[in-house]
Amino acid sequence: MIFIIGSILIIILILITGLILRKRTYDEVDRQENWKVNIMNRNVAGQLARIKELNLSGETQEKFETWKEKWETIVTQDLASVEEALFEAEDAADRYRFPTARKVIQRTDAILEAVEKDIDQILLELDQLMDTEKQNRKDVEQMEPRIKELQKHMLQNRYQYGKADALYEKELDKLEEKIATYYELVADGNYLEAKELVEQAKDELTTIDHAIEEFPALYKMCKDTLPAEFSQLLAGIQEMGEAGYPINHFDFKNEITKYQQHLDDGLKALEKGDLTPVKEMMNEAEERIKELYDLLEKEALAKNYVDSHIPSYRTALEEIAATFQETMLEVDHLKQNYYLTDQDMEQYMAIEKAIEHLELQLVKMNTTLEQKKSTYTDLRKNLENDWNELKQIKQNHIEFKEKLNSLRHDEIEAKEKLTTMRQDIQDTYRKVEKSNIPGVPKHIINLMGEAQEKNEAVLQALEEQPLDMAHVQNTLTEAQTLINHLMEQTDFMLNQAFLTEQVIQYANRYRSRYPLLATKLNEAEQLFRKYDYELALEEAAKAVEEVEPGALKRIEKMQTIG
Repeated sequence: MIFIIGSILIIILILITGLILRKRTYDEVDRQENWKVNIMNRNVAGQLARIKELNLSGETQEKFETWKEKWETIVTQDLASVEEALFEAEDAADRYRFPTARKVIQRTDAILEAVEKDIDQILLELDQLMDTEKQNRKDVEQMEPRIKELQKHMLQNRYQYGKADALYEKELDKLEEKIATYYELVADGNYLEAKELVEQAKDELTTIDHAIEEFPALYKMCKDTLPAEFSQLLAGIQEMGEAGYPINHFDFKNEITKYQQHLDDGLKALEKGDLTPVKEMMNEAEERIKELYDLLEKEALAKNYVDSHIPSYRTALEEIAATFQETMLEVDHLKQNYYLTDQDMEQYMAIEKAIEHLELQLVKMNTTLEQKKSTYTDLRKNLENDWNELKQIKQNHIEFKEKLNSLRHDEIEAKEKLTTMRQDIQDTYRKVEKSNIPGVPKHIINLMGEAQEKNEAVLQALEEQPLDMAHVQNTLTEAQTLINHLMEQTDFMLNQAFLTEQVIQYANRYRSRYPLLATKLNEAEQLFRKYDYELALEEAAKAVEEVEPGALKRIEKMQTIG
């Protein structure tokens, strides 16, 4: 029973599946039928009829025949085969031969897609041809009046073009011939070939139009304006030469002659219609004219500068030379009493050589001016450099003079410091004598001896002839450093000795009660009498601190207040 029910269910399932697949096949057939109908309704034949607006001959006739033939093939063959295939697909579906139906539908889709592409290509080419004809006609309608205008312009303004008038008239005539050829091609139905011709004519007309517009100004500039400017420039150069300017060094005349030749060549190029290199040449010529005028103006300003500044420069150089002569005498005198360092002598000789160099330069400059061997522009540059060098020489001379003056000043100052240091040593001796200490430690005595020796060394350095102030300064610094150290050590020693006495006196109040303290105080006193004040203070301070902590600070405070 179960087997029978299962079999029935399977049969029902198969029937349902078959019905669904057949329905899908019918839907696909309907879709392709609608697609075929839409293709038929695209009215391709009506679109092709638009071509009758054109001259149906030549390549247009060929294209029309090709498109017509392709459309007829689509209608009579491709779409007919689609119709048969649709019947075949339905028949296969009715017989439940779904794989066969699927293959037929796929084949039909491919045919319909190919047909769509062919139709799209036909209509695209048709639109392009129609647009080409329309655009050609529009372009020609715009070119024809412009050609007439240019021909009229050339006729009325022939004098502005020199020998190039025939060239441009010939070019305009060629354009008219191309327009005539265009009409012939259109009459023969060769619209695409006509398009190429129109595009070529448009480019040529644009070029000729610009050339005709630019030519008069270029021609006038090349024939009249620039030659006149160069002639005027030559006249100015000649006037400056007659006025005494060494203008020949610039070689302007040869350069201007070359530009004049370039202008003659430019006229010939213009007459041949070659405008671009001529424009570049004239731009260069105009720029160079401005540069030449700038150079001439610069030369005139330089002459004025040289003429007005050379006298003052000569006076300034003579003054520094005379002042340096005095310095030379002073150096000769100072060298008898003072030792001048190698650095000082190098600076001295450098100033001397620099002045001699500027004097030689001035002689050369005067010779150059008299013989006109150089331009004023170069002379001004040299004069400005020499002025700057002269200013530096003056500054170097002032610094050198200050060094010479400092020799005497340093000598006096060194002697004053020596006197001060001697007084410091004597004051130190007196301070020690008044202190009533048992004696002076050996290291203080040694420092005093060394200080005396350093002072003697300074005195000997000051008495040397010639006097070497660098050596004096070094010796003086060493002596001052040692004396300062002596004074510091002496004050420290005296303070320790006095504090030791204060601590012992303070501790005496505990001497009878603390035998150990008494013993340590006796040791401190022995050290004090041996001039070892530092160790004596240390022993005494330890002893009293053991009995009365903080006593040393109180004693120091009382000493400070006192």
